[in-house]
Amino acid sequence: MNQFCSQCPRNCNMERKTSAGYCGVPEQPKVARSFLHMWEEPCISGTRGSGTIFFSGCNLKCVYCQNYRISQDNFGKVITVERLQEIIKELINIGAHNINLVNPSHYTGPIKQALISLKEANDLTVPVVYNSNGYETVETLQTMEGLVDVYLPDMKYSTDASSFKYSRAKDYPEVCKKAILEMFRQVESPILDTNGIIRKGLIIRHLILPGHAKESISILDWINENLPKSVYVSLMSQYTPFYAAEKHPEINRPITRREYGKVVDHLYKLGLEEGYVQERQSSDTQYIPDFNLEGV
Repeated sequence: MNQFCSQCPRNCNMERKTSAGYCGVPEQPKVARSFLHMWEEPCISGTRGSGTIFFSGCNLKCVYCQNYRISQDNFGKVITVERLQEIIKELINIGAHNINLVNPSHYTGPIKQALISLKEANDLTVPVVYNSNGYETVETLQTMEGLVDVYLPDMKYSTDASSFKYSRAKDYPEVCKKAILEMFRQVESPILDTNGIIRKGLIIRHLILPGHAKESISILDWINENLPKSVYVSLMSQYTPFYAAEKHPEINRPITRREYGKVVDHLYKLGLEEGYVQERQSSDTQYIPDFNLEGV
């Protein structure tokens, strides 16, 4: 790892051995919870759960973040690479279908060390899921090639204006597109086992924001034009105003039935039928994990 951090598109060049980067955390992994997550996409959670590790800190500043306690307030416990390896083995031993690394971008150095050590010891017996906000550099993703089996990125915005207003990242749309194309190059379209559990491939998540159906449609158009229809799209309707959303009245509400219908209709019109469409009733706090240092 470079002495000065350039792991993400912020390129803040902080010396993260001793200082926090733009992400709000130093380079040593900080974890808020690890457990068997039953509320991911069906091919990820399956019947036994996804072995999910929630990392603290974030390179985006989303005003509506439902996980703000760890992404913005940086709640969590600092652990060693060795402890990260132990957590992964513990999750595998209790039956995890996969290891689901949530928001790993700013910890790719220590994560890579842990995964290589586990592979060399033949202790990594399930797929690794890289669960990302989509704000990634191609160069950092390339360092994870061969270690990640499943990429699960968000694709949040199609305009610079929205990405700056809500996440303080004006370049998000173009950066995310390049990142997703690199992810697809590495793992291609999803491959499931006989039980319907994903073994490898790309799943793109998109959360529909209130008042932004046109952006959602634009994102679906880009996916349709740049990737095969065999790539999974996970269309999410669970938006619930959190954190600082109240400062932005236009997004300080759930999505409407009409907004939801327009985006879903366009998805099917394009033939993007591989993947998942979340029910509109999914706008609920029950899907937000309790960050309590379980398993850390």
